[in-house]
Amino acid sequence: MSQALTAGEQEVDALCAKLERDAKAGGYYLNPDKAFTRDLARGLAANEKRYGYQACPCRLAEGTRAADLDIICPCDYRDADVAEYNACYCALYVSKAAAEGKAPVQTIPERRIPTEDRFGQKPVPAAALPSQNFRYPVWRCKVCGYLCARDNPPDVCPICKVTRDRFERFI
Repeated sequence: MSQALTAGEQEVDALCAKLERDAKAGGYYLNPDKAFTRDLARGLAANEKRYGYQACPCRLAEGTRAADLDIICPCDYRDADVAEYNACYCALYVSKAAAEGKAPVQTIPERRIPTEDRFGQKPVPAAALPSQNFRYPVWRCKVCGYLCARDNPPDVCPICKVTRDRFERFI
């Protein structure tokens, strides 16, 4: 049966291909269940249309980029979830062992802090470091932990490809 894909399915195909390329380039693995991964890609595409950004399809988005920065895919919690539970919260990203079928993907508890506790909180600087006069501030990517010392964060993280608003001043 040779049916032409709808524009929506072509978009999902393109997004799946991009997710796969980005995952491989960053040393990550996507869930090997292709149908499940496509469903998550559909959710990401729907949230992109709805909000203008790819909020995690398994979480309730607030609807503003500033409020949802921590759950824009890849979310701030991905690496910790994959390390501890073999998958991120929505199970789009999995560990190498899970991708190879050697480890189970299990239910993951929510790490996200409730909205009322998140706002107004400032990142805790590296207080353990002695006070020094650094020439440049140090910026940290909240998704992958990449650090860079420069006047401003990069427009795009060179490691995980998230945008500059996903960086916090570290030092």
